[in-house]
Amino acid sequence: MFFNSYIFVLVFLPLCILGYFGCNHFGRRTLGKVFLLGMSLWFYGYFHVEYLVLIMASILCNYLFYVLLGRALSMTRRKWLLAGALGLNVGILFYFKYFNFFLENLNGILGRNIALRSILLPLGISFFTFQQISFVIDAYKGEVPAYCFLDYACFVTYFPQLIAGPIVTHDELIPQLMDEERKRFRWDHFVRGMYLFAMGLGKKVLIADTFGNGVNWGFANMGELDSTNGLLVMLFYTIQIYFDFSGYCDMAVGLGQMMNLKLPLNFDSPYRAVTITEFWDRWHMTLTRFFTKYVYIPLGGSRRGTFRTCRNVMVVFLVSGLWHGANWTFVLWGACHGVCSVLTRLCKGCLERIPKGLRWLGTFLFLNVTWVLFRADTIGDAGVFLGKLLACEFGRVNESLTAAFYLPECQLLDSLVPFTRACPEFFLLVFTAAALFLLFGVKNAYVWMEGFRPTVGRLLVTVVLLVWCICSFSGISTFLYFNF
Repeated sequence: MFFNSYIFVLVFLPLCILGYFGCNHFGRRTLGKVFLLGMSLWFYGYFHVEYLVLIMASILCNYLFYVLLGRALSMTRRKWLLAGALGLNVGILFYFKYFNFFLENLNGILGRNIALRSILLPLGISFFTFQQISFVIDAYKGEVPAYCFLDYACFVTYFPQLIAGPIVTHDELIPQLMDEERKRFRWDHFVRGMYLFAMGLGKKVLIADTFGNGVNWGFANMGELDSTNGLLVMLFYTIQIYFDFSGYCDMAVGLGQMMNLKLPLNFDSPYRAVTITEFWDRWHMTLTRFFTKYVYIPLGGSRRGTFRTCRNVMVVFLVSGLWHGANWTFVLWGACHGVCSVLTRLCKGCLERIPKGLRWLGTFLFLNVTWVLFRADTIGDAGVFLGKLLACEFGRVNESLTAAFYLPECQLLDSLVPFTRACPEFFLLVFTAAALFLLFGVKNAYVWMEGFRPTVGRLLVTVVLLVWCICSFSGISTFLYFNF
């Protein structure tokens, strides 16, 4: 089920809020959690019931490992249990996400033609798998208190963050689910959450999807690109992926607020970063936290000399690249970020002498170029696209690219304000200027929420955004990170 769908906004969300707080209002605490678990499973299995078998089996097995770890006294047995839990989670992830990728490369190396399997990739499998990996590792370390199965199942399946994050740890969410004070409906939290949900929905439906139309055209018609249109498409994808993913996270955090549950910050104006290391401190922050705690630090972190530190950084980014998808484009994308992060560490003193504006420009250009790798279907396609940019053949904006921004709302405005017809690129320029202003000239939504106070103006903004977005649901699109 998608946040940007009629059934979610008009049916699922009202039922979930009323049912959850209704059960708790009448003192049926356990029933409230069962209801929340049931709604989360409905949310997850809405398109494919088969998903439910996998996620419930994963939850049952991981909880069993947690129980066994709690009872095991021998360190040897605890290590074997941890290895079994990690093997199970990584094995599930490998089969559903990477098995065909492995076979394709094996065929290429051996010159064979082993048939690929028809495997349905479950939504958000990387997210709920990583969440459970962190849980069993913490249980192995003795950092997890006694949780009942119902609390654990609610923690894994909690619908706002189930499919695309933020990646939540047990100590962030389960204590909140157990807190009696959070089971009482609060209007101030609901209003704040609805405001943030509307902002995130606007990011997705009105901005990300609009720029996505132009991006889809550009990557599907690379033969028609010149340097002008290639630069625009590259910038548009940079804009699209941020507003798409941060919009989802804003909606997730807003939904949590409505239910008195606080989810962690996942984006902190990342495109304002002046180095690539700062970018990763601001982008998909819960994923960075996961890799830092469970990969980088166990490898030795920065404690064992410069060479090993650089090696550990590269390992983290290569794993991060592969985590994003079963394609060599993602591995190369991760490698590029790893090399840039290593160079940033090694040349920190020299970089600090460069004016901040130039450091930001270099970082932003690097991000734009590497997002091409992230978006392209193959490394060859990425090479063709970047070749268009380097050709330095500039011309007018392609009509198909400008048409991507000619939305029904724009057509109505065009009929009322004739001067827009004199400039075919008018709406493309307006959307681009507005998006860049939001990226660099406005505080991010999470910062707004810290000092949120209900006002008539914010009420109107919320209502207008919700109505506008709901009216635009006919062109429903999935979130980009659902694939990861």
